[in-house]
Amino acid sequence: MSKHEPSPLFHRRHVLAGGIAGSALLLGARAGARARSLPSEAVEPRGAIAPIAEGPYMLTPLPWKDDALAPHISANTISFHYGKHHAGYVDKLNKAVAGNKKYDEVALTKAIELAAKDPADAAIFNNAAQTWNHTFFWASMKPGGGGEPTGRLADKLKADFGDFATFKKQFADAAASLFGSGWTWLVMKEGKLAIEKTSNADTPIARGVRPLLVLDVWEHAYYLDYQNKRADFIAAYLDKLVNWEFAMENLGG
Repeated sequence: MSKHEPSPLFHRRHVLAGGIAGSALLLGARAGARARSLPSEAVEPRGAIAPIAEGPYMLTPLPWKDDALAPHISANTISFHYGKHHAGYVDKLNKAVAGNKKYDEVALTKAIELAAKDPADAAIFNNAAQTWNHTFFWASMKPGGGGEPTGRLADKLKADFGDFATFKKQFADAAASLFGSGWTWLVMKEGKLAIEKTSNADTPIARGVRPLLVLDVWEHAYYLDYQNKRADFIAAYLDKLVNWEFAMENLGG
């Protein structure tokens, strides 16, 4: 995986907590928290300047400019989705953990793990998971993406789904049939690739499952561009946006 120079746009309170199985995803961490090594290197994505949150958790910059995914996802949608919804989860997370010593010096992934075990921390879980899920969603897309993967990932999809066309249909059907708000994931589970649907803020990492890609199917992800045509948004993601290189990094060796 290629390395990039650290972006000067990062505030000093951004602390890397590692990536997931080779991903370039940045995971938010508490101010002053010591980065925990995972089997990969975290790379700071280049992109728009992120707002500075009033608290220990930070909003990760986008990995591309806000108009880079047009016409499939407009800059207008990104301005609301990233600038309002994603940023809002970060702000609510900071308020939810304020004064809670259990979350002192805790990286975002660890906060999700802790909160998932305690019903009293539902607000922390929801906002921490949504913060993480959105960061993973942005990294799951790229300008000029889509099409079919190559190499080991293509072989693995064929082995576990029969062929790419079958995977694509199953993924699209899962995303289209998810009731209400949630996420559709390509994950590695028990040694095989699988498709999972989660509702609301739920995330595979809360159960120790490794995600490779995700599609956000909350209405705010697509309504400004596609209105109620979720199927068209799903098709645009798979055909024009999905970042197979990111999925390959998460698949690992």
